[in-house]
Amino acid sequence: MLKIAIVGCGKIADQHAEQILLIPDCEIVGVCDREELMARQLQERLNVGMYFTDVQDLLDKVKPDVVHITSPPQSHYPLGKLCLRSGCHVYIEKPFTVNAAEGEELIDLAKSLHLKLTVGHNAQFSHSAIRMRQLVEAGYLGGPPVHLESYYSYNLGDASYAKALLGDSHHWVRTLPGGLLQNIISHGVCKLAEFLTNDSPKVLVHGFTSPLLRSIGETEIIDELRVIIHDEVMTAYFTFSSQMRPDLHQVRLYGPKNGLVADDDQQTVIKMRGSRYKSYLEQFVPPWNYAKQYMGNSLGNVMKFLKADFQAGYGMKVLIQTFYSSIVNGSAPPIPYDQILRTSRIMDEIFSQLSSVQKTVGVAHASNVSVDQ
Repeated sequence: MLKIAIVGCGKIADQHAEQILLIPDCEIVGVCDREELMARQLQERLNVGMYFTDVQDLLDKVKPDVVHITSPPQSHYPLGKLCLRSGCHVYIEKPFTVNAAEGEELIDLAKSLHLKLTVGHNAQFSHSAIRMRQLVEAGYLGGPPVHLESYYSYNLGDASYAKALLGDSHHWVRTLPGGLLQNIISHGVCKLAEFLTNDSPKVLVHGFTSPLLRSIGETEIIDELRVIIHDEVMTAYFTFSSQMRPDLHQVRLYGPKNGLVADDDQQTVIKMRGSRYKSYLEQFVPPWNYAKQYMGNSLGNVMKFLKADFQAGYGMKVLIQTFYSSIVNGSAPPIPYDQILRTSRIMDEIFSQLSSVQKTVGVAHASNVSVDQ
């Protein structure tokens, strides 16, 4: 029986707790939050373990095997280090740490103590992501990917909602190096990091504040991002948008022979044939083939739903369950450490370039020079 603790009792902690309670042979023995009310309400609603306001107190009294850190990103590094040094395996919500240097230190510490770490990239374990990975491993692309594309959206289309979300000038999101982006984009970046081969690929970034946010007086938050990545073997595009419709959560892989499109919203995987049909067959056969594939995906989703295997938190459940299995069986953690760090390094470079542009724009404005934002 694995003893589990949760540190940080906000909204995301509920999702963790719901999935943990579905997994056999584990027990939530304690929850912790600096705000006593937050810790107590979670403990009472779940009717589990004890609640604490001090992490060290939790570690000393309930001695968990695994700690889930679901507090804001700025706390991930110090809390992760504290829990590892107390002998606990650690699941850290995304983003893993504020920067790659902190991530490297945590991973080195876990290795030295023979403990395991993982990060909450649960979209990597959705039905569509698992099926896409199986097709890649089976050789459908005809070799390693040549080009990758990842789309990740966050809907801020309602101006009143955007004001409520971004109106707090002291919100912890604003203190992150990447602001709003840093709390969101790792889900989309990690889709690329899984297949890239260079640990520090070349990155070219363009980010800006959408017209919607500017119209409500928000000029600091960047909510539109376009990124080009090149690792000397393959290229990749990453698109983040709060305004584009449909708001996509999708990855596209193009190989030397064929391509794949995996959609996390629809939970579909579509195989794209690389070669063309002769004459007018190209206008007739592929549409029919795509229609059959979408129908097959739809029927498969219905069957999973009927088997109660299609809940919203499926990816998180699989990730947690696989992480626990790696602890019990001594196998590799579900997300390789090089992928975690590659994601962090790409994000570091994105935020570094955005910061440089913002500083340049600030200097230009101070000098009364017109700069298009």
